[in-house]
Amino acid sequence: MTFRLKRLFSRSIADGPEVIAPVGPPSPRSVKRKMTLIVLAGTLALVGAISSAYYFAMKPVPLRIAVGPPNSDDVKVVQALVQAFSRDHNTVRLRPVLTEGATASAKALADGKVDLAIIRGDLDVPKNARAVATLRKNVAVLWVPPAAKGKKAAPKITKISQLSGRRIGVIGRTPANINLLNIILRQYGVDPAKVTKVQFSTTEVAEAVKDQKVDAFLAAGPVNSKITNDAITASSRDGGTPTFLTIDSAEAIAQNFPMYEAAEIPAGVFGGSPARPDDDLKTISFSHHIVARQGLSDATIAAFTRQLFAIRQQLITDFPLAAKIETPDTDKDAVIPVHPGAAAYVDGEEKTFLDRYSDYIWWSLMGLSAMGSAGAWFASYMKRDERNNNSTLRERLLDMLAIARHSESLEELDRMQAEADAILRDTLNCFEHGAIEEGSLTAFNIALEQFHNAVADRKALIGMIPPEPARLNRVQVA
Repeated sequence: MTFRLKRLFSRSIADGPEVIAPVGPPSPRSVKRKMTLIVLAGTLALVGAISSAYYFAMKPVPLRIAVGPPNSDDVKVVQALVQAFSRDHNTVRLRPVLTEGATASAKALADGKVDLAIIRGDLDVPKNARAVATLRKNVAVLWVPPAAKGKKAAPKITKISQLSGRRIGVIGRTPANINLLNIILRQYGVDPAKVTKVQFSTTEVAEAVKDQKVDAFLAAGPVNSKITNDAITASSRDGGTPTFLTIDSAEAIAQNFPMYEAAEIPAGVFGGSPARPDDDLKTISFSHHIVARQGLSDATIAAFTRQLFAIRQQLITDFPLAAKIETPDTDKDAVIPVHPGAAAYVDGEEKTFLDRYSDYIWWSLMGLSAMGSAGAWFASYMKRDERNNNSTLRERLLDMLAIARHSESLEELDRMQAEADAILRDTLNCFEHGAIEEGSLTAFNIALEQFHNAVADRKALIGMIPPEPARLNRVQVA
């Protein structure tokens, strides 16, 4: 409220006070309506902020995964995961990025073009790669096809050391298989330069055997790989039985090359009659890994790992290879360091929503508390003029209390009482606006009660005093 205070206090007490009314004070009902709207707007804003935070926290996170080559088993498994994650409305979704093979996938991860990749463990692992899961384990299979009927048989090959000067067919176009063969040959003292290597796809195996293009074959894949099984079947001429070459130095190779492990191929795993192979076969194995880019959110990778192993059982019927998915090696000396998010899932230390965001929630509450305190101070600061005006009017009321006790005029007392009513209206409005507290209102009420008592007593006293004689004579003369 704005009062013309200068006019109020410029007049002397002898001239009598002037009753001044406030200029356009807002009604308490209007103030309450505004405060209600402000509180409602603040509540809606808070609910909107919480809803937005929850939406962004629960919003599906798309991860790009590099996989190849096209039409491979890896691509089929990834496509099945994409469909399963989408169907179950999981928080992590996959976006396949097809590549030419594991080498290209590793490069895409190293360049930061994808978030996940399926790579071979025996290739150069990108420095920013962190293991999430082992997709499958692959074994190396070396075999010699049976001699064709009607043709002079070459000296029989029964050992890897006899491959010097021979032609070896490598199934698969990737250079990783050539590198694998060279490691095996060197372990047995065979100079890789003295061995002719021919790479071809599985569809070319039958033609290679028919034309006697190669003396032995190498295939790398899962134990139950259809590609390897088809290649062995195609190389078995006229029902003959191929000769499988055992890699009995597998443990030594694993010691020199940590990306490889010693493994065994069970007897009869490739079928046929007689069984192929006819006895357990020592060999080396390596893994295909699902790796994530270093720096990717721990919570995101933990969620992906959890989804992966939860959906694995559903995929086994259509994709038996899904049964081979294993948790990553969490040891500190692992060939590929494990991603912290995947390690948290494997070790059962995955953080909950409150664990991840408790610090943010705590700091948000502290911030809201600070903002509330600042807002209260600012509101009090904005009402300082109104509070000061009311304090001045309260002092005026106390002054009028002293004047009323000595006043000789009923008109003066009426004017002061009207002014006190205006001050009362202003005080109540200030209380409604929050400019003054309940304690100040109580103090004002005491002063106002004393003022009204003083006015009533003074009016009673003036009514008991007889009029002056001179004044009475003038009235009689008139």
